[in-house]
Amino acid sequence: MTGREEPSQSPSSLRVVDFDYDLPEELIAQQPPAVRGASRMMLLDRTTGAFRDSMFSQLPELLREGDLLVVNDSRVIPARLFARRTLQREREAPTGRIEVMLTAPAGENQWRALVRPGRKIAIGERLVFPDSSGEIVLRAEVLERGLYGERLIEFEPVDDFFAALDRIGHIPLPHYIHRNDEPGDHDRYQTVFARERGSVAAPTAGLHFTPEMLAAIRARGVETATVTLHVGLGTFAPLRVENLSEVKLHRERYSLSAEAADALNRAVREGRRIVAVGTTTVRTLESAAQRFEPGKLEPHSGETSIFISPGFEFRLVRALVTNFHLPQSSLLMLVSAFARREHVLAAYRHAVEARYRFFSYGDCMFIA
Repeated sequence: MTGREEPSQSPSSLRVVDFDYDLPEELIAQQPPAVRGASRMMLLDRTTGAFRDSMFSQLPELLREGDLLVVNDSRVIPARLFARRTLQREREAPTGRIEVMLTAPAGENQWRALVRPGRKIAIGERLVFPDSSGEIVLRAEVLERGLYGERLIEFEPVDDFFAALDRIGHIPLPHYIHRNDEPGDHDRYQTVFARERGSVAAPTAGLHFTPEMLAAIRARGVETATVTLHVGLGTFAPLRVENLSEVKLHRERYSLSAEAADALNRAVREGRRIVAVGTTTVRTLESAAQRFEPGKLEPHSGETSIFISPGFEFRLVRALVTNFHLPQSSLLMLVSAFARREHVLAAYRHAVEARYRFFSYGDCMFIA
């Protein structure tokens, strides 16, 4: 089947609404598949727009000997916290429940966060974070106030901050999953190759992979490498502008190890295909390729706010495993840059008609 063509638009004239599509609410996956990796997968030819239905289990057969498969090894932290306000004059007298979603570290003991209800939390407010028994595990003060509920907060030092998060935090499921996190999410909203703590949302294309799948891929002569990009506020923030030329994304931390740089350089020199697992991996690789010449990448860490939309020139990535993304989102724009907007939207229309499952716990695509 081939996706029908639509009139093309120049990148400079594209608007956010040009990346809209109709999605029935019931197609948004609320739970992961019963078995990890038992997902449907649509195959999309990025050149012709031809697509067909498949299963994720078929991915090893679609990869070529010599391909380099690159994954994001960032690990999701239990970033959703519940706090209580304290009276300034009685610090241990808690009042009111506040949701605090950590989004990115901002210095020693400091974090950027989304706070709800945001309008009530002023600079200088002190918050306490109790466990289920009421014992206070963390304390923090609000240092700065931003737009749309954003805050900069500073925690009082503790011996092991991440152990404290493990004790009182919740898995930060996306807003379109209409339930609280459950014990199973602590495993299923984490990739099997997650290592580096720091994300507040999962790099969801990686959720489909199992150790057995990775072994089967390597057995076909496919090389694998890992990069790290910690998913931050940009995942939660809607695009509040009209034109793509106005889009500004939040900065996210990434790192490229010496091993990954070497693997990528060899693949470039030898003309082998680089296959990215997920849009976060794409953003990491293409950010590195803007900093260094492809084939001459160096290990480094940094931040990126790269916005990839139609007209972008990909310098490293040649194939992509990705989930289905929200309408009018920067991630859908990235995929549209990789495979042409009209091809992607046609494939999405088919996915809706064929009852694919959408978003974080949903099905996926392989685009090549």
